[in-house]
Amino acid sequence: MATSADSAMQWVSVLSTRPSLEAAIADVVQQAEATLRHPADLGFLFISSAFTSEYSRLMPLLQAHLPGVPVIGCGGAGVVGMEQMGHAREVEGDPALALTLAHLPEVQIQPFQLDPETLPDLDSPPSAWIDLIGVSPAENPHFVLLADSAFNRINDLLQGLDFAYAGSTKVGGLASGGFGNHSGGLFCDGRLYREGIVGIALSGNIQLDAIVAQGCRPIGEPYLVADGERNIMLALQTQAGATAETAGGGTRVAKEGTPLELLQDLIQSLSEDDRLLAQNSLFVGIAQSEFKQTLEQGDFLIRQLIGVDPRVGAIAIGDRIRPGQRIQFHLRDAKASAEDLETLLNRYTLNHDAGAIGALMFACTGRGEGLYGQADFDSELFAQYFPDTPLSGFFCNGEIGPVAGNTFLHGFTSVFGIFRPVR
Repeated sequence: MATSADSAMQWVSVLSTRPSLEAAIADVVQQAEATLRHPADLGFLFISSAFTSEYSRLMPLLQAHLPGVPVIGCGGAGVVGMEQMGHAREVEGDPALALTLAHLPEVQIQPFQLDPETLPDLDSPPSAWIDLIGVSPAENPHFVLLADSAFNRINDLLQGLDFAYAGSTKVGGLASGGFGNHSGGLFCDGRLYREGIVGIALSGNIQLDAIVAQGCRPIGEPYLVADGERNIMLALQTQAGATAETAGGGTRVAKEGTPLELLQDLIQSLSEDDRLLAQNSLFVGIAQSEFKQTLEQGDFLIRQLIGVDPRVGAIAIGDRIRPGQRIQFHLRDAKASAEDLETLLNRYTLNHDAGAIGALMFACTGRGEGLYGQADFDSELFAQYFPDTPLSGFFCNGEIGPVAGNTFLHGFTSVFGIFRPVR
């Protein structure tokens, strides 16, 4: 269990691993209410998929303990929460229930549930999305979004919310670990939903910051996409420029070639370990800024390399690409993932004053103990930089978070949503 307070604001996160649903709910509510010194205004609840057959019983049991408190949550293959000693723990595969309660004066709270058929199309004006959510952009709301993994319009939703709420932060994830097509229940306002999306919009005296650790490190240098269509890169060009000066005072001519040729040249320049890693863990980062001269971690949207065509040297990736964009190849492994997260955590703490009251963690099911070979890695690293910040969350089938101001659905990523007062 952990609690944090700023003035009258309070945030409490607790975890129970009791195998009985009734006992687990009573456990987390008792712990949370004993610590929260004010009425709860908001709750987040994450439940292990070990309880999948009992999801329909969850909300009535919880409401009996917390009547009138808006709660959203979902099921996950793993759950993240705080033990009584104040340590974050990632419970993967075993029964677990994590509850966050927050007392948030001067914060407006708007829960919502959406079905795919209710979403406007992408040609709709911002007002269509604003009417759907019921919150004005002038209130500068921030969003937590939890979706069914079969929600096939998630990218439309994220683009639409970015269009209507350009200055707002959106974090969240896709429920995981259930049975059948809809893997994991969604919970909102006392009801269980098997599909769609649930969310909460928070406005007023609250700021939501996001750390999006995509778990990769760049290799080689950035390239300019010289030719491409849809998700296929047909030609790349090095960033040297035809008259760029070299360190020796000469000039270096930009090199253009097929993506496959340049990638093969790059792989030959790698260490033996990296060449082996590139066989199975090679990704493409798409730079999200057209103007930033020196690219660094956090500037790239990481996407899978999904195929090559040796006949023409083309490479297909898991997103649209267009001529003029910059890309860089990346590698992913446990070491790269750890270094990426630590770099971003360190950068955040250097650039922000202390004041976080609570945080949510949305981690890919491909991370955790299976990636690192040890439990609680991401949450313990987070706690080194935020030692007194209550944390809860779950392991996702896809993670929602911003890169360079736009919101995307990620894979193999840990997204941290950090809440702090504006004033």
